[in-house]
Amino acid sequence: MLKISGLRSGYEELEVLNGINLEVKEKEIVALIGPNGAGKSTVIKSVFNIANVTEGKISFNKKSTRKLKTHELIKEGIAYVNQGRIIFEKLTVLENLEVGGDLIEDKKELEKIINEIYKIFPVLKERKDKLAYGLSGGERQMLAIGRALISKPKLLMLDEPSLGLSPKLRKELFDIIERLKKNGISILIVEQNAKKAIEIADRTYLLEDGKIVLEGKGKTFLKNEKIKKVYLGGRY
Repeated sequence: MLKISGLRSGYEELEVLNGINLEVKEKEIVALIGPNGAGKSTVIKSVFNIANVTEGKISFNKKSTRKLKTHELIKEGIAYVNQGRIIFEKLTVLENLEVGGDLIEDKKELEKIINEIYKIFPVLKERKDKLAYGLSGGERQMLAIGRALISKPKLLMLDEPSLGLSPKLRKELFDIIERLKKNGISILIVEQNAKKAIEIADRTYLLEDGKIVLEGKGKTFLKNEKIKKVYLGGRY
């Protein structure tokens, strides 16, 4: 699936990532945690060719993604939901989803996919004729993820999806992420909510100062002394 080797990248003259190695396998949730400024978001932006990659290899299903444009990455099966929950506020919920299906020529197929999205996010069906401007933070996040799912990705990359959500909505969101994995979608998630991200992940990477300093499997990662002390406040 996704394989990153020796990645160095950043923005203009600033190097953020210093030679990281990371892998996401089929039907797997991989969490990337770490302090603010560690470079977590830059990993995802490097895969999507938004950050400036200066060295290393990024491949998806054994094919290099380094020179692919956004629409080509989407066609390959990679989707990205960024931290800003970018939606088109002056369009309705339905119109936002239709924009996500620009690459789908068969309109009946697009309609079928949108109905599948409504099953995952029933609230979007309830709000389908409402302008996106009036959505709550949780509804905006659901719309952003729903729009990304329109392209039927094999890999979904989520940047801080639970940021600013209530505890109830966070739980609902993480439940949906686990359900997406069961439906065959691999997920790379960047999260500040370290405990919950680790709990749902098959594997977790800890990123500090642009380097992977720790890797672990499943909930056993929660028992690591450094993780407990620094990221879980000594709990768990």
